[in-house]
Amino acid sequence: MERALFYLFGGLAVLGSLWMITRRNPLSSALSLVVVFISLAGLYAMLDAHLLFVVQLWVYAGAVMVLVLFVIMLLNLREESAHPIGLGRFLVGAVVVAVAAWKAFAVLSGARAEAPAVSKEFGSVAAVAEILFTRYVVQFQIIGVLLLAVVVAVVVLAKRSEPDEASEGGDGRPA
Repeated sequence: MERALFYLFGGLAVLGSLWMITRRNPLSSALSLVVVFISLAGLYAMLDAHLLFVVQLWVYAGAVMVLVLFVIMLLNLREESAHPIGLGRFLVGAVVVAVAAWKAFAVLSGARAEAPAVSKEFGSVAAVAEILFTRYVVQFQIIGVLLLAVVVAVVVLAKRSEPDEASEGGDGRPA
């Protein structure tokens, strides 16, 4: 049963990520990313990492996706007209898929080393806080500043793209 759930969540994560990078519509890609986040949360739950499970659902599938959808709606992105994928993008995608398939085949065929034992504290609040606020405190702060900068940049871009009120008549048409 555990192996079937692992393949289910892993397969959903892979399919969701493939769907996300192949869509031209940003809203469709964002919703596919939600599927990936929920699948990862399921994998964390299987590892008995309950804190990571909850953080994955609340922070990533919840808050980050609301932020991403807010940015998409604020920028008012439209689906691009259909045009063929260039040869370069196709070759890069083919190489990525080939390497992923080769790695998956190696793992599924059993040609891998034994997985290290996981401690009982894995995924607990104390273990995550210990690592996050000692080893990775600078990276944690940098990510927070970068997210703030992205939100400010999107608001500035959205304000710049709005039509000027002075150049329009009262009914929204140009004067």
